[in-house]
Amino acid sequence: MSATLAVSFLAPAKLNISLRVFGKRPDGLHQIRSVMVPVSLYDEVIVEQVSAGISVEMDDPMVPGDERNSCHRAAVAFRDWAGVPEGVRVRVRKTIPVQAGLGGGSSDAAATLKGLIALTGKSPLPKTLLSLAAAVGADVPFFMLGMPALVEGSGDLLTPVEWKVPFFAVIVMPPFGLPTREGYERLCREADDSPGREDPPSFREWEDLVVAVGNDFESAWEHDRREIPAIKRELREAGAEAAALTGSGSAVFGLFQSEKDAQRAKNAMENGKGRRFFIVRNV
Repeated sequence: MSATLAVSFLAPAKLNISLRVFGKRPDGLHQIRSVMVPVSLYDEVIVEQVSAGISVEMDDPMVPGDERNSCHRAAVAFRDWAGVPEGVRVRVRKTIPVQAGLGGGSSDAAATLKGLIALTGKSPLPKTLLSLAAAVGADVPFFMLGMPALVEGSGDLLTPVEWKVPFFAVIVMPPFGLPTREGYERLCREADDSPGREDPPSFREWEDLVVAVGNDFESAWEHDRREIPAIKRELREAGAEAAALTGSGSAVFGLFQSEKDAQRAKNAMENGKGRRFFIVRNV
C-alpha cells in the first residue's frame, strides 16, 4: 500500500466586529451585513487521502462526525465537483468552542476544502469555489477568503476591507452555547426588511474600529441570557474600549490596544463562574 497522503491546516476563529441582520430572502436565508476578522484562535484540521469513503474524526464529543458535520459536507461537495479523491478522512483537533459564534465549524470546513485542493491538485475557479463553500455553510466563503471583509447577502457576498488597526481581544465563553437558528427566529425580522446600499468601511484608526462594534443578536438573548450583557459590562469595567457578542453567540469579546491590557482584564475577570477565556489578536 502506498504511503498515506495527508495535509494539515490551522483553521482560525473569527470575530464579528459588527453584525446587522435583515429579513429573509426568497430562499429562506436571512440577509446580513457584517465586518468579520480572522483571529489567532485555531483548530487543527488534518485531511488524509484514503482508499474509499468519507469519515470525520472529532476530538470534541459535542461535535458529531457524521453527515451533519461541516467537514463531511465540504468533502462531499468537493468530491461531487472534482470526482476525486475516492476516499478522505478528516481529523479535527478542536480548540475553538462550539455554539460560540466564533465560526469554528465553518473554518474547519474551509480548511477541509483547502486540504482537498492541496491533495488532489484540483482547484475550482474562484466563482465555483465560492459556490461550493456557500453550499456548505454561511461563513465558509469568508474563511476561504481569509482576511478582514465586509460580508453581505447570506454570507456569500464578500468585499475585502482596508485594515490597518492591530488589536487584541479577550474572548469570554460562558458555560452555555447558543443555537444560531433560534437566534434568528428570536429577531423576528420582516421579509421586506432589506439592507440599503453602503460603501465598505475602512479601518485606518483605532476609533474606526471602536465605533463599528455592535451586534443585532444581543437583543435576541438579552432577557433570557442575562450573563451576556453582564460579561459585556465586566469587560468594559476591566478596560475594554468596546465589547459585543460575536456571531449569534454565546461568546463575547472585548477590544484592547495591547496584549498587556488584555491579559490584565482576563486576570481580573477569572472568577470561577465556569467561563472560558481566550486572548487573541487579529491575523
